[in-house]
Amino acid sequence: MKFWARRKALDAFAHVAHEHQLKKSLGWPHLLALGIGGIIGTGIYTLTGIGAERAGPSVVLAFAACGVLCMCASLAYAEMATLLPQAGSAYTYTYTVLGEGLAWVVGWSLVLEYALSSSAVAVGWSGYMVGLLHSLGVDLPPILLAGPHGGGIVNLPAVLITLVITALLAHGTKESATVNIVLVAIKMVALAIFIVLAGLAFLPEHMHPFMPYGFVSHGDGLGHVRGVMAAAAIVFFAFFGFDAVSTSAEEVKNPGRDLTIGIVGSMVICTIIYMVVSACAVGAWPYQEFAGSGEPLAFILRSLGHPGAAFAIGAAAILALPSVILVMMYGQTRVFFVMSRDGLLPRGLCKLDQVRRTPVRLTVLVGLLVAFVGGFFRLDEIAELSNAGTLTAFIAVAVCVMVLRKTRPDLERDFRCPAVWIVAPIAVIGCVYFMASLPAATVLRFIGWNLFGLALYLIYGRRYSLAADPT
Repeated sequence: MKFWARRKALDAFAHVAHEHQLKKSLGWPHLLALGIGGIIGTGIYTLTGIGAERAGPSVVLAFAACGVLCMCASLAYAEMATLLPQAGSAYTYTYTVLGEGLAWVVGWSLVLEYALSSSAVAVGWSGYMVGLLHSLGVDLPPILLAGPHGGGIVNLPAVLITLVITALLAHGTKESATVNIVLVAIKMVALAIFIVLAGLAFLPEHMHPFMPYGFVSHGDGLGHVRGVMAAAAIVFFAFFGFDAVSTSAEEVKNPGRDLTIGIVGSMVICTIIYMVVSACAVGAWPYQEFAGSGEPLAFILRSLGHPGAAFAIGAAAILALPSVILVMMYGQTRVFFVMSRDGLLPRGLCKLDQVRRTPVRLTVLVGLLVAFVGGFFRLDEIAELSNAGTLTAFIAVAVCVMVLRKTRPDLERDFRCPAVWIVAPIAVIGCVYFMASLPAATVLRFIGWNLFGLALYLIYGRRYSLAADPT
């Protein structure tokens, strides 16, 4: 089992051939927008309703709990990203600190996280597009709006938006990041409109009882999971994005400064926005009525007598939600790229376009995978399974920070996680608790995914790893 403990050297990137290095083209505005663009998306536009169904008005606490946990994780990420400014995020950190075997598990979990996150957002985008078209008097055939689980054939809008984003990513990193800045601006304006209009309609009685299902996750006897932590386990999906910033490290011009701004800054901004939006939502309208809506924010505004604003929110979601797909697919391609460059996946996948210096072939492959999942699977199942992959990565990064503080205290750190022996353990314990709050079926699927991944590693990765044969 010596192969399990093989590690990358801290300076391994210095020995990577030029033809396998990504182009440095990103600054801190790109990274901040990348983080906000990845975080603010389906979670607030769509999962607010699902979270309210599980927790009632205390869905606000669910967002707060996720925010605290992700803030601790983001501080750990910021230290590791500035210490090892290489593509691959948690996979690369784990490979360097804990060894190849655990790195594979983390990398394989990240593949699950990013692929399913992209697919879930594509499904959420489809819900808003269908709602917007319906308000205009256009109704698409139901068989083209849902997969087999919903009585249809395929969720065609989800497939089409994924393919559009794939084409944009294949065109180039800087171009994609610039488009993302514009989409983030649209998204922020739309949420500001919702906060103002829903805030004016806020009624305290809508907040009572504040915690109808209690705090701890539990079954209600009808096949549903309820409680604040049950809601947190799924709205946790809303906080993905800041970790995708760390996958861009290799393409950042000034990683020591810019990565910290992108990771921590986006996390702080988005946590505040989430709590304010969710409080306005449950305070403006009874949560029981919008819980089942695929477009809860637009539903609330229509119910409040603001059809024009509801239309604007729907239009903004249609324009802006693709930024989340873009960020997640970007993260997915970079993790795949580094795993391939390390030899754990076929080396042909890390081939870069000679002009754009981006992995075009890999981007197309990921796009097709995401389009398939978004076209045929349900939003809630996709989101919950994706959460399991993210929690695994967060735990690994927090552990890596603590291990390096003990084994290599001499390393120069551009950013040091404050109160690391408090913050990092909170991240680990919190992630384990969130993992335990996921439905048993989700955990079993996640275990099955990793068992398949480990079989692939034992058959291929451990034999062709560059750590086994540097030549």
